[in-house]
Amino acid sequence: MSGSADHILAIDCGTQSLRALIVDPRGGIVAMARVPFEPYVSSQPGWAEQDPEVWWDALGEACRRVLADPATPADGLAGVTLTTQRGSIVVVDEAGDPLRPAIIWLDQRRTDGLRPIGGITGAAFRALGVRETVAAFQADAEVNWIRRHEPDVWARTRGYLLVSGFLTRRLTGRMVDSVGAQVGYLPFDYKHQRWSPPGDWKWRVAPVDPAMLPELVRPGERLGEITPAAADSTGIPVGLPVVAAAADKACEVLGAGALEPHIGAVSYGTTATLNTTQRRYVEAIPMIPPYPAAIPGAYSLEIQVMRGYWMVEWFKREFGDREVARASHEGIEPEVLFDELVRSVPPGSMGLTLQPYWSPGVRIPGPEAKGAIIGWGDVHTRAHLYRAILEGLAYALRDGAERTERRTKVGITELRVSGGGSQSPSAIQLTADVFGLPTGRPHTYETSGLGAAIDAAVGLGIHPSFETAVAEMTRVVEVRDPDPAAHRIYDALYRDVYRRMYPALKPLYGAIRRITGYPPPV
Repeated sequence: MSGSADHILAIDCGTQSLRALIVDPRGGIVAMARVPFEPYVSSQPGWAEQDPEVWWDALGEACRRVLADPATPADGLAGVTLTTQRGSIVVVDEAGDPLRPAIIWLDQRRTDGLRPIGGITGAAFRALGVRETVAAFQADAEVNWIRRHEPDVWARTRGYLLVSGFLTRRLTGRMVDSVGAQVGYLPFDYKHQRWSPPGDWKWRVAPVDPAMLPELVRPGERLGEITPAAADSTGIPVGLPVVAAAADKACEVLGAGALEPHIGAVSYGTTATLNTTQRRYVEAIPMIPPYPAAIPGAYSLEIQVMRGYWMVEWFKREFGDREVARASHEGIEPEVLFDELVRSVPPGSMGLTLQPYWSPGVRIPGPEAKGAIIGWGDVHTRAHLYRAILEGLAYALRDGAERTERRTKVGITELRVSGGGSQSPSAIQLTADVFGLPTGRPHTYETSGLGAAIDAAVGLGIHPSFETAVAEMTRVVEVRDPDPAAHRIYDALYRDVYRRMYPALKPLYGAIRRITGYPPPV
């Protein structure tokens, strides 16, 4: 291969694995190494923690393996970039070493009994009907839990970082991070994409010393260079520039080529999302901000379904033994057989309808909401349940897409699907049928790493602009058009059943919450 330095080493640290990719200027993945790890450990119910050294060790192993791959061009790297899972907190000492396990974004612990925001600001929150949303932010903020329960750790804390900031510090020796990675319970000003100004209410609900937070740079700008220590651990050449990207979901949107607001980027991952790229600040729901996009100054307006494709893993664990065993015997992936389950059931699952609010205390439609499945009859089988899960996720994302359209005044006219679901032809077709929109599959499953590489390619001058980079490095290899007959069934079920489920069941959800205390009020 050519020795010209125009390839990018993109590092993608997810919840269950770390991948190192070598990406060429056309968006081709010429080499990849993946190191899996347990997503978290849970010493108490609802806790989710990870030793940050697990990520660093995986990064070193993945980079050494991919750099040793014969497909990786000798002396061909122009730079390094990094994208990671969002909202997982690492506290470090003066040397950058972790003081405790990281608190993973899946963690459900809360800090109860905190003093609510008072004064004029508190009155305004009550008037706007967002007091519970702000209280939930405060209770969920990891800083409050650490300060209350581990004061000795907090006293030694000198850095309060996301995974991206922790790994960047290890790579460059600098406490710096990308604006595009700041998604979490942080005193961050999402509108102006910087740390909140002094006096802002976020410093009161997430009381972090500003000196503990990293310097922020925009996607495409340099974070630093690979240090000799990092080179020894990873095999990456000393002095290679490290370029800022963004959080994994934002990079997925960019890697899917969804630059314009009329393109909906669907990600069927652990959390299922629908994102649109916006050039102006719009809150689809009051006090729920759009996140920073992987493009400087832009916003990623995101609709989340917590425990999204986790529900597929749940089904596999609880009901999929038959397919898992058969797949192992035949040497194929279980998902191939689950696709057969989907195809064995007609659109609409014979009326079995699922609402996927299976994560405690969801913000949308409300913290009392729970998952629900209605329409059971003796005709229904495991296959109907599996298809109903996929349909319920698509319904929830369509509901969010319509909310986005109302707020932005821009119609979504096409979809791109990334994440685990993009490997299922049935899931892509089902999504097209529920939305009634053409739904495309990008040329690579690794859209998060590709999006990070696009940031680096622009920042290093390999491509002159994001528009050029997206045109050169992304492409849709398959488009599924909606089936008119299936869409008619889905449209009727969505409007006449799914959309009415929450209002009809809300009083029962409230009663369940009052009687059982689950999910706990804030």
